[in-house]
Parts: sequence; structure tokens; C-alpha cells
Amino acid sequence: MAEEGQYQPKISPKRLKLEEIVEEGGDDRISVLPDYLLHEILSRLPSTKDAIRTGTLSKRWEHLWTSVPTLSFTNTDYYDIFSESPRNPNSRSDFVSFVDKTLTQCRQLKLKKFQVCSSYDIRFKSQVNNWVRYAISRDVEELDLRFWNRESLIEVLLDEYLFISSCLTKLRLYSCKLNPSGAISWTNLRRLCISWGHIDEDLIENILSGSPVLETLVLNYCYGYRRLDITSKSVKKLVFSGYMDLSSLFGVNIIEINAPNISSLTIQEDSVLNKLLLLNVFSLVEANLDYTNVSQWETMSEEEEEEMLKGLMLNLSHVKELNIGDSCSKVVSRLEAKGFVFPSNMKFPVIRHWYDNDSE
Repeated sequence: MAEEGQYQPKISPKRLKLEEIVEEGGDDRISVLPDYLLHEILSRLPSTKDAIRTGTLSKRWEHLWTSVPTLSFTNTDYYDIFSESPRNPNSRSDFVSFVDKTLTQCRQLKLKKFQVCSSYDIRFKSQVNNWVRYAISRDVEELDLRFWNRESLIEVLLDEYLFISSCLTKLRLYSCKLNPSGAISWTNLRRLCISWGHIDEDLIENILSGSPVLETLVLNYCYGYRRLDITSKSVKKLVFSGYMDLSSLFGVNIIEINAPNISSLTIQEDSVLNKLLLLNVFSLVEANLDYTNVSQWETMSEEEEEEMLKGLMLNLSHVKELNIGDSCSKVVSRLEAKGFVFPSNMKFPVIRHWYDNDSE
């Protein structure tokens, strides 16, 4: 029997299919498998609640879920963030109680993944930070925290404990406030996605200096910065996915990107910007443009749209592959009608979405 906290062999999805195991003999056949195989099966279930439910199958399964290295908690009202009221007024407190109780029963000493998706209430601030501390204390490799508040866009202030971890390899934060009191130390972090968060130039520098092996940086509707200096030699992929600064909607919004070492750049989603300037992206091999630009809550003039796209394409004329997505198709059509000569590296139309994907 495998010891808790140790890495176990990874099982290919092609070699292990739950349906094939249980179709003949049911519980008898599956119960004879070693623990690490059963843990692998439970890790593939949609949520920890589903894993807990398997405890009713037999005594063999009763406590297996407590040693699974993947914990995933999703409050159903997370998917009702735009509804006027939650399905269950007590759903948040019930969800918090469920997570708290579950963590007291878990015996796994080393976590592969810890995920929480829920609407947020400031009353549960201490519990949320306890969850983060729990995950970090279990040397979690992948941490995924997604929160939302129906009443307002409140960012969840994360515990200082998060900012020092030598085990994190993937970190995804949605509507979370990063306010480290000192230097960040994510020595093994390779992928970082921040959504709907306030970040400034100093925080970006702190993140990059404390993440020496970071390869992919995704900024999804983040705000508070005017210049992205991605000078880290390890970062090779940058995803700029939307920008909206509510504090300066009626001013001139210009974002500069200085990223001399990245090989892949994606610009997508809606941005409240007047200009997006690429200053130094000479190492780029691939670029993807699939964005819509709006200004002061109104669509930009056609001339402004055309000038911005022309400027981006000309600055990207050196890349090996330039993909233009469907969001830019109308602007491209107008430029074509006006006789604009497109770069020879451009591929159009490319109707696909390059947004952050956990399967990558």
C-alpha cells in the first residue's frame, strides 16, 4: 500500500477508464485495485463532494476520499453570479461549513491540487485564509481560488502565507487582492493567472523577481497598471485578456507592453483603452489578436480601431505566425477595402479562443 504524501505513478486516461473497470463485476473488481489507483479515480471526479459520495459503495471505499491528493470545492451559487439572489440564502454559510468539516477529515499530507469556486462574503474572511494556509501547509502544487460577490466587485484579501511557497507550480486567482508585505517567493511557479484583480507595476516586479521559473503569465481584466515590464528571461507566454480600470474610464488609457523575451503573445477580450503599445517584443514567434476595444463605455470610432490594429500588426510583422481572431474581423475587412497591405505572416480568419486553459 502506498504511503500518504508520496508521489504515485500517473495513470493515462487511455489505460484507466472507470466505466471499463466497473462494467463487469462492479464493486468487486474495482475494490481489489491498490489505493493509489483508486485515489487516481477519485481525483478525476468533478468535485470532492462527489468523491465523498463514493464512500457509500462499500467499506473499502468509505475512507478512501480522505487520502485523495486533489481537493475541489464548488459552491453552486458561483454559477449564479449574475442572478438577483442566490438559489439558497444560506448557501454561503453551508458551503463554508462543508469545506471546514471536510478539511478536518482529510489525511493526505501532500496535495496535488486545491480548488475553491464560490461567491464571497467578508464574514468568512478568516475561513478563506485558513483554507489557503491549509493548502500551502500541505505543499500544494496547483492552487485555484475563484471568488465573486453579487453586491459589488470585492477583492478577497489573501493571507500573507500564500506569498512564500516553494511547491506551487500553478496559481490561479479570481477577484483576489494581492498585497504582500515583503518579497514574494514562488520558486517553482510556472503558470500564473490573475483575473479581476488590482495590480500595479511594483507588484508585477515583485511577482517576476520572486518567480524565477515562471513561464506563462495570464492577466484577465486586471487593472491598476500602465506599463507591463515583463523582463524575466523565463516568461515565454503572455496573455493580455481585457483591461478595464473603473477609476479612469473617462481619461486617456494607454498601456505599454515591454516584453523582450516572450515568444508568444495573446491580446484578447474587451478593453477600455485608447492605445495599446508594443515597445519591445522582438523575440516573439507567435502572436494572437482577438480583441474588441471600447472607449468610455462607447465603441471606438472606426478610424481609431483601424489605427490601433494597424499599429499592432506592423509591430508584429516580424513574428513567424500572426493569427487574427474573429473579434477583429470587421476591422480587418475595412482595412482590406481601403487597400491596406497586410503582413505576409498574417493568418485570417482564425476563429478560436486562446484564453487560459487548465488543460494546457
